[in-house]
Amino acid sequence: VEVKIEVVIPEKERSKEEMSPNGKASPLVYKVNGTARHYHLEEHPIASNPYHNPKDVVEASVCHVKDLENGQMREVDLGFGKALLIKENGEFYAMGHKCPHYGAPLVKGVLSKGRVRCPWHGACFNISTGDIEDFPGLDSLPRFQVKIEKEKVYIRASKQALQTQRRTKMMAKCISLSNYNLSSTNVLIVGAGAAGLVCAETLRQEGFSDRIVMCTMDRHLPYDRPKLSKSMDSHPEQIALRPKEFFRTYDIEVLTEMQVAAVDIKNKTAVFKDGFKMEYNKLLIATGNTPKALSCKGKEVENVFNIRTPEDANRVVKLAASKNIVIVGASFLGMEVAAYLTERAHSVSVVELEEVPFKKFFGERVGRAVMKMFENNRVKFYMQTEVSELREQEGKLKEVVLKSGKVLRADVCVVGIGAVPATGFLKQSGINIDSKGFIVVNKMMQTNIPGVFAAGDAVTFPLALRNNKKVNVPHWQMAHMHGRIAALNMLAHGMEISTVPYLWTAMFGKSIRYAGHGEGFDDVVIQGDLDELKFVAFYTKSDEVVAVASMNYDPIVSKVAEVLAAGRTIRKRDVE
Repeated sequence: VEVKIEVVIPEKERSKEEMSPNGKASPLVYKVNGTARHYHLEEHPIASNPYHNPKDVVEASVCHVKDLENGQMREVDLGFGKALLIKENGEFYAMGHKCPHYGAPLVKGVLSKGRVRCPWHGACFNISTGDIEDFPGLDSLPRFQVKIEKEKVYIRASKQALQTQRRTKMMAKCISLSNYNLSSTNVLIVGAGAAGLVCAETLRQEGFSDRIVMCTMDRHLPYDRPKLSKSMDSHPEQIALRPKEFFRTYDIEVLTEMQVAAVDIKNKTAVFKDGFKMEYNKLLIATGNTPKALSCKGKEVENVFNIRTPEDANRVVKLAASKNIVIVGASFLGMEVAAYLTERAHSVSVVELEEVPFKKFFGERVGRAVMKMFENNRVKFYMQTEVSELREQEGKLKEVVLKSGKVLRADVCVVGIGAVPATGFLKQSGINIDSKGFIVVNKMMQTNIPGVFAAGDAVTFPLALRNNKKVNVPHWQMAHMHGRIAALNMLAHGMEISTVPYLWTAMFGKSIRYAGHGEGFDDVVIQGDLDELKFVAFYTKSDEVVAVASMNYDPIVSKVAEVLAAGRTIRKRDVE
């Protein structure tokens, strides 16, 4: 394995940032002079002590060599913090013990073929380097030195790394932004969600030192969108994926409140809604989706919301206090919002067309068990019906009328009835879009147009797990991976996507984890107890397990994800 270390050596101090005179829509311009140089490990061997400050280092004996069998992990305490000690193929490895995403204890995860998979949300880390290999999350783990002396295992670690439990990969910077024309960039990323951000970060991690511009309709820098429905009173800065300084440090320019209206592929130009034009060399489209709105009478009354931004979520929480809430759609978003508002609102009602929540996704039996949990928490369901009218009093919502004839008192209505890809601006572009509006990409996230890539919720791509069937997987983890694959292929790495979809939902302090792609399943094999909400459900198609879901059964979903990631087939008889 050839290891490359990217070192950026500045020749002069960075000059002060200058705001471009064109106003808020213009990117910040940084004057940076630097030279990127590649060093090969064999040319410049790393010194045996990588810790600059001896006072920052702790070394401790953590166990006897025979205390761990091959394939075992152990959390060990070094006094200033904990580390994860791993033994695989007779070798010992040590790294951070908490997943940098949400802090899950990795000792409860799954060790397989040189990597550890998080038990909660499926992120994977290389045990030799600590590098993140599958998502969600952005940071890698710190790696610690291990030595064996007189049959004892010692770990040498930085105190700071033990305390932070995360490591941002080394990144390049832009060599000379001051030389650029404001209206041209090497890489333009449309959309600032997980796919867009991971694409930008991956480019920098791979040593790309040219200009990167991200643009977003949002007013905020990239943030943790799944928290909008799981933790609704979070402020934008609390859920930011990276602080402002990060974007400055690595010269990733973000244009907020900027909407691309059209793409001219012939002239490699993006045209913005305000008329501003930007030329690009490589383009990533990661615009996500747009929530569907109600089409019934009275849909324009006040206090009817789609949860799209932190402001939407915050406003709903504020208005919901001791009021009557109606949620339309027993989707992931709808159910998470219902769970979150139960303790705050006077009443919470859910209206849904299907007979049980999540029927198409989790199946009827799991859906019914989840529904019962909600009913035990005072949530009322109105199933197999839809909204026919929203009634107002002095412009504000007063009642929700159902097609069944039932009238529900309502001060606030949250709509979660699905979404459509935000790709309308590409209709005349020549970029291949399917009948549902999804951008069609190959395994390298390339569209039919050279130099144009697409990622995230707005695409269909070939899923290796399902014999390369073209699928849309609108999940947080998958968006991260799409962004990484797109970046690597902008740099001509020829990298194909082969990740296993992984998602989770959280309601009333309980989580359902899910891995695979269960679309079109014809049977569900359930182990455990649905009534106790301690179960694992295997979704099968013909004789093959295509997906798994669990509640209070960790780390089964991560185990199945590792088996599927290795390309192995799980048969129905194996789980019955």
